[in-house]
Amino acid sequence: MKNKKIVFMGTPDFSLPVLEMLLANTDVVAVVTQPDKAVGRRKEIVYSPVKKLALEHNIPVFQPTKIRADYGFLNKFKIDLIVTCAYGQIIPKVVLDMPQYGAINVHASLLPKYRGAAPIQWALMNGDAKTGVTIMYMDEGMDSGDIIKTAEIPIVASDNVGTLHEKLAVLGARTLQEVLPNIFASNIKRMPQSANYTLAPMIKRADEKIDFADTGLNIINKIRALDPWPLANFSLDGKEIKVIKAEFKKEKTQSSGKIVDVTKDKLGISCQDGIIYLKEIKPFGKKKMPIASFLNGIKKEELINKVVD
Repeated sequence: MKNKKIVFMGTPDFSLPVLEMLLANTDVVAVVTQPDKAVGRRKEIVYSPVKKLALEHNIPVFQPTKIRADYGFLNKFKIDLIVTCAYGQIIPKVVLDMPQYGAINVHASLLPKYRGAAPIQWALMNGDAKTGVTIMYMDEGMDSGDIIKTAEIPIVASDNVGTLHEKLAVLGARTLQEVLPNIFASNIKRMPQSANYTLAPMIKRADEKIDFADTGLNIINKIRALDPWPLANFSLDGKEIKVIKAEFKKEKTQSSGKIVDVTKDKLGISCQDGIIYLKEIKPFGKKKMPIASFLNGIKKEELINKVVD
C-alpha cells in the first residue's frame, strides 16, 4: 500500500492514531485540517494536533476556512483515497469524487447510531453498554454513507469520555488498517445504513448542567460523559462548581437538589432517587480538588439544606 496516495483530513487528538497508521503504511501526500486557533488571553496561535504531526513528517498542510468553497489546492495531487477522521467540516461532492477509490471516514460510533459531532459523549450520557467505530464510505450527508466495517467494545463502569476517546482512537486506526487492502482491491461489500438513525449533536453549554431532579444513574452518566472535558456543573450560592468524580447512593429523599449530608470529607446532594456524593470538583476560578479540600474550614451548618441549581 506504500504506493497509494492518501489525502488525510482530521483535526483533534482523536485523529492522530489514524494518521500515524497511514503514515506508516501509505503515501500521505497532503493533510487537511481546521484553521489555527487563537487561545487564551494572549491569543496565542495554536496548531491542531494533526497539523503538528503532519509538519513533523514534512507533509503539506492545508487549512481552508470552508472546504466547500476552497478546495482547489487538491487538484495538484493524484489522489487514490481520501481518509477523514474528526475533521470538522462537511466535504462537498466534488472533493469526494476526486479519488480513484473514493473517500472514507472513521467515525466513533456504531452507525447508524450517533451520527454527528459528539458520539462518545452521548453514548456515555445515555448509559449505553457498548460503543465502537465505523469505517464508512462518505457521501454528502452527515455520517450517512455506506458502511464498510464496524468494530465494538464494551463501555465499563470506570470509563469516561477521556478513556473511551483513547480506546476508540486506537480501535479506529486498527480497523481502518484491516480494511484498507480490500478497499484498494475493490473488494468491499457496501452496507447501506438503516433509515432508523440517531443523532449525536455537539455538546452545548446547557447539556453540561446537572439536573438534580433526574435519577442518580443519569446524573453519574452525565458526569462521566463530560469528564475530563468540558465537565458537568451546578451552581452553589450563584457560583459554578464543575464535577469531576461523584458516587451515587440509592435511597428515599424528600426533595431534589438540596445538600443533605456534610462532613469534613463528604458532601451529598439529593436527587430523584438518592444522594449524589461529590468526590472531586473544580470550584469557579480554582483548580481541581478533592471534596475534602473544598470543605476544609467550612462549617457544616453553613452548607446543610442549601439548595443547588
